[in-house]
Amino acid sequence: MLACTYVEKGKFELREKSRPVIENAQDAIVRVTLASICSSDLHIKHGFVPRAVPGITVGHEMVGIVEETGEAVTAVKKGDRVVVNVETFCGECFFCKNGYVNNCTDKLGGWALGCRIDGGQAEYVRVPLANQGLTKIPDNVTDEQALLVGDVLATGFWAARIAEIAPGDTVLILGAGPTGLCTLLCAMLKNPGRIIVCEKAEERRAFVKQNYPGVIVCSPEDVLETVLRHSKHGGADAVLEVAGGEDTFRLAWQCARPNAVVTVVAMYDGPQSLPLPEMYGKNLTFKTGGVDGCDCREILEHIAQGKINTLPLITHTCELKNIEKGYEIFEKRMDGVIKVAVRI
Repeated sequence: MLACTYVEKGKFELREKSRPVIENAQDAIVRVTLASICSSDLHIKHGFVPRAVPGITVGHEMVGIVEETGEAVTAVKKGDRVVVNVETFCGECFFCKNGYVNNCTDKLGGWALGCRIDGGQAEYVRVPLANQGLTKIPDNVTDEQALLVGDVLATGFWAARIAEIAPGDTVLILGAGPTGLCTLLCAMLKNPGRIIVCEKAEERRAFVKQNYPGVIVCSPEDVLETVLRHSKHGGADAVLEVAGGEDTFRLAWQCARPNAVVTVVAMYDGPQSLPLPEMYGKNLTFKTGGVDGCDCREILEHIAQGKINTLPLITHTCELKNIEKGYEIFEKRMDGVIKVAVRI
């Protein structure tokens, strides 16, 4: 089968590999029908994910059809259309039972697919711990509608959940890339009073204005003034930092009102400074870390009910055999790209 493979730092390559097989009673084999390219794949390519294993098939955002299951798999069966969760988790350890599945203590817990074991930018993928890692797609939800559920949309949903957004709040989202837009969609479910999206790229600001006319859009240069103009208590009630830019961490806490929650979703290329003397008296609460992707079923229900629509985010589509071109478009941000879907 064809598989997009991490060869070495700076190099992905489309290679022919053997089809995966059941290795454990909790495994499932999924025939991938649609995958997508994620910013985390680029982090692997450029060496920012030390635990990524050279030689693995990349890709952790995919949907497909169950081809085969191990004898312990009961949640899905052959022929089911499924979303594949970015995280594998046992469901039994302390962290899983408390909803912190990103910190699952199983040897394959957390982000394994497309990082430590073969992922889904391929014709088939083996999913360990499949009872937790696969979610059936409702009949009225298409593959395209479900594509982002297992990773980037789960990240946005998790971020909005832990940000403690209350009805009527002023919410600031820093970044209008794929994760920022998914965070925006999920923040809307909380019925805030207003949402401000800060984005440095003009074409992405235009995308937000076109698709979400009720959202206030600004550039980093104008964000503090914009937030103060549209908030009642000297800053945003909730700030979600999704950009991971050079100055966005500082903007996040500067734009928050006293006693606000600052949720850091971004993955940074380097360490960030927490200037406590400057922040003294703001009494901020910071929430950080990787997504806990245990809400896929609830997210799919929202999609089935028409409450979440990520289709506008899929701006480009390519075939697996042409995935190198898809990566070029995504990495160079060509032609207004947001997300690239890969047909298998």
